[in-house]
Amino acid sequence: MDTDDRPVNGRWSRRRFVGAVAGTAAVVAVPSPAAPPARTTAAAEPRSAAPPRGPSGPRPLYVGTYTSVDGGGPGIGLASYDPATGRITGSGALTGVADPSYLAVHPDGRTLYAVDERQDSGVTAVRLADRRVLGTRGTGGAGPCHLSVHPSGRWLLSANYGSGSVAVHPLDASGAPGERTDVVTHTTPPPGPGQQGAHAHQFLTSPDGGHVLAVDLGTDTVYSYRLDQVRGTLTEVARAHTRPGAGPRHLTFHPGGRYAYLANEVDDTVTVCGYDPASGRLTIGEPQSTGSDGGTNYPAQFVVTADGGYAFLANRGHNSLARYAIEADGARLRLLGTVPVGGDFPRQIALSPDGHLLFAANQRSGTVTVFHVDAGSGELRPAGEPFASPVAVCALPL
Repeated sequence: MDTDDRPVNGRWSRRRFVGAVAGTAAVVAVPSPAAPPARTTAAAEPRSAAPPRGPSGPRPLYVGTYTSVDGGGPGIGLASYDPATGRITGSGALTGVADPSYLAVHPDGRTLYAVDERQDSGVTAVRLADRRVLGTRGTGGAGPCHLSVHPSGRWLLSANYGSGSVAVHPLDASGAPGERTDVVTHTTPPPGPGQQGAHAHQFLTSPDGGHVLAVDLGTDTVYSYRLDQVRGTLTEVARAHTRPGAGPRHLTFHPGGRYAYLANEVDDTVTVCGYDPASGRLTIGEPQSTGSDGGTNYPAQFVVTADGGYAFLANRGHNSLARYAIEADGARLRLLGTVPVGGDFPRQIALSPDGHLLFAANQRSGTVTVFHVDAGSGELRPAGEPFASPVAVCALPL
């Protein structure tokens, strides 16, 4: 069971349906861990210089949406934000990318990547200097819902929700993706309670760069892989299992690299996880509160401040942002409380590069809300009125 939305063979899946209908001081620690053909592909070409970015003045913001639903967007939303006030100004959309529901940027800041969340799925690269589509490649699975770029900048990682698989694509010098070098389908363990199959929800790299981890909601498992950085192939090295029916959705690492925080969508909990960089093994701790007070709620995504002092969680249903103090060098989360998100069904959240602003993409209300982040206290203060954007499911501030 997942609660975002996406069509399968022209029908409303549970993931897309629940996201479209109307909305409706714990401390936990864990022990310290042991020490298909391209549809449009541009030829590789030298990268042009990235647009200049000053400390002041407007900064770019990209908004992911669904293009295949009623009231959806025409493509990737284009906007800018004021880093001082948080005010967002729209500037149209980049069309030609279908259902771009999740976005990521290359480490060098020059290329934007989007999933094409459809049954006939793919990942698309866009050069930001001139907003040229560099190419689209098939992921070898159905309904990709997450992607990330390996810190080396050479590999694009994507998670296929519909088929329960993860894929790897090489990136050339221009940032364009090549044919996938590997795709792995999660076939074991059996699906968790209420699930009919594997549902890969996230694919990310550990802070040390030595392993890549796939979070699978359907199998209640986080898979750790070693990525061969010459061939782009995956070798499984470890598995971490949540309690049955937790439905793990999103993992975020503490900057220290020894702990991570897992949002469990189905049972409305979060957990602190220990991480061993040498083995890639994740150790999942005990479940704790999302601050939703027991109502219907589906936690979506964690973000952690750059100094590792605070974590924030998007609560869909409760329509709030949970605030946590991070203690014991990352081993402990202490719930400070929640603040209203100012929108309906916050699907995804992101911090601005300087960490001073937090952006929340609210799917049902079709808005992006912005908050000032107090670095000292972790307080969140609304930054003006919500920005209207059709079916906003991802906000990426640069």
